[in-house]
Amino acid sequence: MKKKFVINVVTGQGGGGHYATYRAIRAIAEQQQLPWQFQVTDMDEIITGLSQQNKVKNAYEMLGFSGHDLYNLMVKGGWTWLWPLKMRLNKLLVKLNYDIGIQIFEEYWRKQQPDLVVSVMPLYNKGLWESLQRAKPGTPYITLMTDFADCPPDFWIDPEARNHIICGTPRAANQARSLGVEEKRIIETSGLVVNPSFYKSQLADKSSEREKLGLDANRLTGLVMFGGNGSKTILDIAKRLECFQDKIQLIFICGRNQELASELNQNSGLQKRFVTAFTENIPYYMHLADFFIGKPGNVSISEAMVMKLPVITESNYLTMIQEKYCAQWIKEKKAGIVVSDFRNIERAVAKLILPENYSRYQANLDRLNNRAVFEVIEILEKTLQQSYSNVLSQAIAR
Repeated sequence: MKKKFVINVVTGQGGGGHYATYRAIRAIAEQQQLPWQFQVTDMDEIITGLSQQNKVKNAYEMLGFSGHDLYNLMVKGGWTWLWPLKMRLNKLLVKLNYDIGIQIFEEYWRKQQPDLVVSVMPLYNKGLWESLQRAKPGTPYITLMTDFADCPPDFWIDPEARNHIICGTPRAANQARSLGVEEKRIIETSGLVVNPSFYKSQLADKSSEREKLGLDANRLTGLVMFGGNGSKTILDIAKRLECFQDKIQLIFICGRNQELASELNQNSGLQKRFVTAFTENIPYYMHLADFFIGKPGNVSISEAMVMKLPVITESNYLTMIQEKYCAQWIKEKKAGIVVSDFRNIERAVAKLILPENYSRYQANLDRLNNRAVFEVIEILEKTLQQSYSNVLSQAIAR
């Protein structure tokens, strides 16, 4: 009879990548009918609750909203220049609340009694690991990075914690080594975790499905998406690409930004387009597309790569620091085009859709083989079995 393992996943609401990674892991575990029971520790939810009880210091409460709400508003409004300031404030709050946080989470873990903790969140890992070891010594703690690199340093990776770190790129693994993390605690995968639904063969006929959306069956199709909360940048991209009305058509996914979706529908020009707000059916729309336009979000870019879509993205002084290496990675892999400003989107599209260029980008994508979600499940299985064996051995010894 298999033991039922309790896995606690530490996640948060800033952006969509953290929960997307958790859902991907859970989906594979359920498909494989693994004896795992999942718990969720939402750090944003917990911190909000603790600050309302005056148990922790939280500068965001003075502003009238939570830190993750500010992050999502910042991305939605294009105010990414605020991010370095917000990141410094976040680090300061973690330091100020460190000791009380250890006490609070020590009690939290005693109640939760996890067999394994998997964090898909940066910043909190040292304190969470320490509190877990106080509450339940020997319980494994794994940090699963949802970014291509640790930017800035000491964001995802803290060598003082004895957790394992799953790195989706050689750059992240090398950063861990340079910070002094033991080799045995560094685990490399072939990419970032992507939901298994992106690996499934799409049975729907691409041409007929495009027609159902009011698009031409055989016209080159781009998918424009800026994360789960959308961005007003999409409006400018839509206007600038009107000049390609005879060559391409566009699918716009606006996330939770209903105002953006409404404005795109109201101001539609001659170019064929399909507009939708938040949807969980991203693989379907990517299946209908031929290329991807969006910010260099680590998870969304990874999804596009798995779906073999050449990418057009942007990198400049306004790009959030944790996304800069994603843009660099696209250049290194020659998987698309990185522009300094989306105001140059017309030239990028003109270059991308040239048949010889498009074929080259697709050939480069074919050489990539991101199987991280399946690799991570194997890593978690081995970790759980090893930990359980250790517990049994200690019990027998006693």
